[in-house]
Amino acid sequence: MSDANPLLLPEACYLVASLLFIFGLKRLSSPRTARSGNMVAAVGMSLALLGTFLIPGMGHFGWILGAIVIGAIPGWLLAKRVKMTAMPQMVSLFNGMGGACALFISLGEWIRWLSETHFLGLQVEVVPGWGRALPILLGIIFGAVSFTGSIVAFGKLQGLITEKPLRWPGQKIINAAALAGIVIAACLGVQQSQMHLFWIVILAVLALALGVLQALPIGGADMPVVISVLNSCTGLAAALTGFSMRNMSMIIAGTLVGAAGSLLTLLMCQAMNRSLAKVIFGSFGLAPQGAAAAGGAGDKSMREVSANEAAIMMGYARKVIIVPGYGLAVAQGQHLVHELESLLEKRNVEVKYAIHPVAGRMPGHMNVLLAEADVPYTKLLDMEEINPEFDQADAALIIGANDVVNPAARLDAGSPIYGMPILNADRAKNIIVIKRGRGAGFAGIENGLFFDPKTRMLFGDAKNALQELITEVKAL
Repeated sequence: MSDANPLLLPEACYLVASLLFIFGLKRLSSPRTARSGNMVAAVGMSLALLGTFLIPGMGHFGWILGAIVIGAIPGWLLAKRVKMTAMPQMVSLFNGMGGACALFISLGEWIRWLSETHFLGLQVEVVPGWGRALPILLGIIFGAVSFTGSIVAFGKLQGLITEKPLRWPGQKIINAAALAGIVIAACLGVQQSQMHLFWIVILAVLALALGVLQALPIGGADMPVVISVLNSCTGLAAALTGFSMRNMSMIIAGTLVGAAGSLLTLLMCQAMNRSLAKVIFGSFGLAPQGAAAAGGAGDKSMREVSANEAAIMMGYARKVIIVPGYGLAVAQGQHLVHELESLLEKRNVEVKYAIHPVAGRMPGHMNVLLAEADVPYTKLLDMEEINPEFDQADAALIIGANDVVNPAARLDAGSPIYGMPILNADRAKNIIVIKRGRGAGFAGIENGLFFDPKTRMLFGDAKNALQELITEVKAL
């Protein structure tokens, strides 16, 4: 037993934890299994923590347990109390904390490395190599950018910072200078052994600033993509930190998060018909001068409808397609829309939900919202599945959605969203829009669908409007 590898047990914990991470991520791909997938991944994280405690020579258990408690209690309370409308902010905040962890762990690894270049209080002239330095440097950079970028995204989603793109003179030059400074500081930090820590601190400060500079000019409409990008950066930072610490579970978990975030980012960009470069370096919602929205040359009046008339249109229809949007989440009307769906089905009306990939404020926002109300997953159809069915729909009920149903994406070459795949709600025989007011959507673009002769507007809070519809349908 004395010849046994002392790292065998910790590494076994890391191996099992990594397998549980993979299995949990797989189960997160479906709402039916997502809850169990989350629990499986949580068990994996617990095993990873256990493996860390079992590492030979590990000490300071009191400090470690104290840090776990300090992080776990607020995290648990916030997660339990957060409203569905604030879930994107919560995701951004937690993602930023992950980036901050990678940043500080990488800085700690660099400081530990510096201590190895000292002997009897005297600095030994050892020039570290890039092979060991690169993962630490990249962990600092990606962790810092992810941290401050996520905090800015949180501020925009929470309304603490304006959702409009913020521009300033020489913005791209300043960003390029910050990036160049990061590269120079990294090179000097590795090559000049006498000033290791000084240049690495400069590198970290510049990376933190770059995260802010890069996120501020991005408009609120691009937040789903930004969240995916920052999530990918956090995963990459965690994986790089794992390399510097030689921790297998961190490498695997970080790689999984980074890869999943990258794939999700590509899907989001495809759903918006925008390249990643335009999202990161451009501003969404800034139309060319003189650009007009679709339908601008026609009748500009909105036609209102009463709850009774809307209930009759849906109650005697054969097929109704419901398009949920952020307004539904704000009003917390998911349970009412499920009740309306059940009432319509009792009248032999076929009801389906049309889910756009970027509806809401984060990827999958509408799926999570409706799953909370126990809407069957089989009724939640993505854009490719549902679009061919709008032509056969007697009514499309749009609840708080705007940009994802804007025909300007197909009809107006001068619109900022031209070419963006949208839900073809305008092709339904009748269109009912529940909307709080007459203003533009999140992207600030006028929606020609609201002036379509087939469209009827039911103004008011989504929750109140749905309650009125339910009452009227029951009375039919």
